[in-house]
Amino acid sequence: MASPETTRVYNFSAGPAVLPEPVLLEAQRDLFSYPGAGMSVLEMSHRGKHYDAIHQAAKDNLKKLMGVPDNYRILFLQGGASLQFSMVPMNFLPADGTADYIVTGSWSKKAVKEAKRVGKVNIAATCEETNFDRLPTAISLTPGAAYVHFTSNETIHGVEWPTEPDSGGAPLVCDMSSDILSRPVDVSKYGLIYAGAQKNMGPAGVTVVIIREDLLEKVPEGLHSMLDYKLQAENDSLYNTPPCFAIYIVGLVVKYVQAEGGLQAMFERNRRKASVLYKVIDESGGFYRGHAQPDCRSLMNVTFRMATEDLEKQFITEAAAAGFAGLKGHRSVGGLRASIYNAFPAKGCDDLAQFMVDFQRKS
Repeated sequence: MASPETTRVYNFSAGPAVLPEPVLLEAQRDLFSYPGAGMSVLEMSHRGKHYDAIHQAAKDNLKKLMGVPDNYRILFLQGGASLQFSMVPMNFLPADGTADYIVTGSWSKKAVKEAKRVGKVNIAATCEETNFDRLPTAISLTPGAAYVHFTSNETIHGVEWPTEPDSGGAPLVCDMSSDILSRPVDVSKYGLIYAGAQKNMGPAGVTVVIIREDLLEKVPEGLHSMLDYKLQAENDSLYNTPPCFAIYIVGLVVKYVQAEGGLQAMFERNRRKASVLYKVIDESGGFYRGHAQPDCRSLMNVTFRMATEDLEKQFITEAAAAGFAGLKGHRSVGGLRASIYNAFPAKGCDDLAQFMVDFQRKS
C-alpha cells in the first residue's frame, strides 16, 4: 500500500476510481513542467505542438491496445456517459425509426429515459423484475432497428456481460464505461462504444467514443455543434478546448496497460482478483450475500449485502479504520460494493478477503 511519497488506502470507489500508481507518479513529476514544453499540461494550448503530440499518442496507443480497426474514429468528448445517453439517439434515432435497448441495471435504464426524449424506444429485454441480478434469457429485437444499445457492466448492481449480445444485424452500441480496457474486445462487432474515463481509464472529465465511420454519414443536419459526432470527428475532438489533462492521463493509463501485458493480461488478473472476493462470499454460509447471479458477476464491481443495515454500517466503519475506503454501496440500492478496476492491486483483494473472514468470525 505504500508509495514513495506517502501511505495510500485501498480505494474501492466506483468512480472516480483508483489510478495506477506509476501513472500518478509520472503525472506528478511532469505536472509543473512537461518535458520540452516549459509549462504544465494544465497550461498548454490545445492548438500547440506539445499538446497535439499528447492527443495523437493517446489515440494511436488506444487504437493499438484495443485493436481498433482502421474504419473507426476515436473521439475524446465531454459530459460523461450521461451525455452519450442523449447524443446516441440524437445522432442515430430517426423520427420514423426505433431503437432497441437491453436494460440490465440503473445505467441502461437511465439511457432509455434519455432516448425516449428523442424517439421511439423498444425495451428488447429487461431484468428489473429480479432487481437486476442477472442477464436476460430472451431478447426481442425490432426488425430494422436503428441500433441496439446495452451496458456491458452495471456498476450499481454488479452485473456484467461476459460477451456482447446479438444485435440482429443492427449497429451495436455499448456503454462500456466501467469495464473498458479490463479485457479484450472485438471492436469490429460494435457500431459505437462510449466510456466515461473515470472508472477504468483515467480521471473524470473525458469520455472516449469509438465510432464506425459509416455511421457518421447517418448523422442528421442541424444538430447542435457540440452534440454532433460528425462535426466532432471532422475536428478531431478539437472543435472546442478538450479536457487536455484528462486526455493526457488516459494516454498514460493506456501505456501502463500495454506495459503490464495488454488486455489479456488485465483480464486474467481481474478474474483472479474478483474470484478471491466471491469465494469469501460463497463460503460465508449466507453471512455475505452476493447480488448478481454467478454466471454474470462483474469482475469490476463486487456487490453484496449482509443481514442488516446496522451490520453493514459496522462493516464499513471498521473497514475504513483498517484502510479500506469506498466500500459503501450506491446510494440508490445500499449494501456494499468493492470496485476493483485494473489499477486496483491484487493484494488489496487478498487483504479485504481476510478482513471479511475475520469480521464474520467475530460477529
